Amino acid sequence: MKKVILLGIIGCFASFTFAYATPTTLIWAPSTDIQPYKKVHVGADIYVPTTGKGTNADNYDQHLYVLQVYGPTFSLLSDKPEDNLLGKIWSPLGKIMAETGFDYKKGLGSFYDSNPWYFHFKFGAAEDAYFKNMPAFAMGVYDVGTKSHRTNNDIWYGRIAKTINMGQVSLGRLSGGYFTGNGRLLRGKDGLRDNSGPMFAWERTMSEISDKLWVCVDYQGTQSSYGAINYGLAWKFTNNVSAILAYDIYNNRNLTDTVTLQLDIDF
Repeated sequence: MKKVILLGIIGCFASFTFAYATPTTLIWAPSTDIQPYKKVHVGADIYVPTTGKGTNADNYDQHLYVLQVYGPTFSLLSDKPEDNLLGKIWSPLGKIMAETGFDYKKGLGSFYDSNPWYFHFKFGAAEDAYFKNMPAFAMGVYDVGTKSHRTNNDIWYGRIAKTINMGQVSLGRLSGGYFTGNGRLLRGKDGLRDNSGPMFAWERTMSEISDKLWVCVDYQGTQSSYGAINYGLAWKFTNNVSAILAYDIYNNRNLTDTVTLQLDIDF
């Protein structure tokens, strides 16, 4: 375990060479958050199986592989039109932000590791961007692989999120959405396509304890390897360094649970 954690940390600092990133996520699924303008987000994620069992899901045999994920996410648009290259041309939609990145994944087995590059893109707007009480929203795609019929999972999604308050007390942020992917690749435990489903999450900064502590429950549907419920927490060490620890329970119970360790650095 110490070696795995060390590899994740080293991978994070080496990400500009290896280059991997997921879209800005909660624990598991994409969130409505988008990287701030002129910022580069670098992440290192590892998923450690808790047992040795495994089965076929999305044509992937999950045994004792440790999945490693590295790379950057780049902001593309600011919610301030004057900051963007398009300037006044973009101003009618000036609250829209966007991000993109490309992925390097390792640990899925030689069949997949031979084509380790994936891409993603997202655009959206924050809460109250255009009117009071407006929910945040995001639309995008991720895990766009480079090998047809092998890694082109192509997960398209839409999501909205809203912070719920009771007086001066925050009850956290609720979000929900829907996703669909490549039906040729996303399969359930019965081998039939299972490529579309809901996404739900609750998250909250535990300011009663510390503004640095964040907790979340994150769910994504289907019996494919994307389907899971995830429980986790994050700690913000500095303004630009944080870490997540989570437990992942897959909807397909023939797949072993995993522990997520994630390190995030912003530049």
